[in-house]
Amino acid sequence: MKVEKGEKGAPVCFFGLRLVKTLFVSTKSRWADGFTTLLPSPCSLPAIALLCAFFLLSGCATVPFSAPPRDALEDFVLEGRFSLRHEDKNHSGRLRWQHVGARDEVLLSSPFGQGIAEIVADPQGARLTMNDGKTYSAPDVESLTREVLAYPLPLGRLADWVRARAGSGTIERDAQGRLLCLRHEGWRIDYAYEDDNPQALPTRIIADRAGEFELRLRIEAWSAAGGAD
Repeated sequence: MKVEKGEKGAPVCFFGLRLVKTLFVSTKSRWADGFTTLLPSPCSLPAIALLCAFFLLSGCATVPFSAPPRDALEDFVLEGRFSLRHEDKNHSGRLRWQHVGARDEVLLSSPFGQGIAEIVADPQGARLTMNDGKTYSAPDVESLTREVLAYPLPLGRLADWVRARAGSGTIERDAQGRLLCLRHEGWRIDYAYEDDNPQALPTRIIADRAGEFELRLRIEAWSAAGGAD
């Protein structure tokens, strides 16, 4: 893995300052948020960046009625909030993920909108840039997570998983035929939707692996990437 020190920080992405009063709820339910508003420590930023970049967010999940149908959505932009628990550490923040073909661009920020990191992945490789200018690079995102986190993630499938598309694994569906729970290679991914539309995109996603870590996502906006800025 190549590590560089740049002269300038990564682009800082601000998603707006928002006061969230409903983040702390009971953890007795699987869908309890369990989010924290503590800023991540500098030493944990690479882990947050890589985990969050291809998995998910949290917050008040309201998907606009203009969100495209799930089966028709190929290239996409999603925005929202995430919560991550890894070993004995908990982190939360915001992200914007743009997926176009084989290219992914992810901007991460703290719960208060302060830019943390940018991730770009395409067939030429994967690159993580911190806001202090330090960069990490690898041939692909899975290699990058293995090097930075010492734990490889199945990132090649995540673009489908986040859209509630299951290529393989044990699948449970709801009454509308939508993916409700997916179990695949030790992962369990649970989905919730805002309404009963059979083509609705998920608004909540929880992904965990044998208690080693857990990622929670609340998606605030979906759009087709062709309409992104």
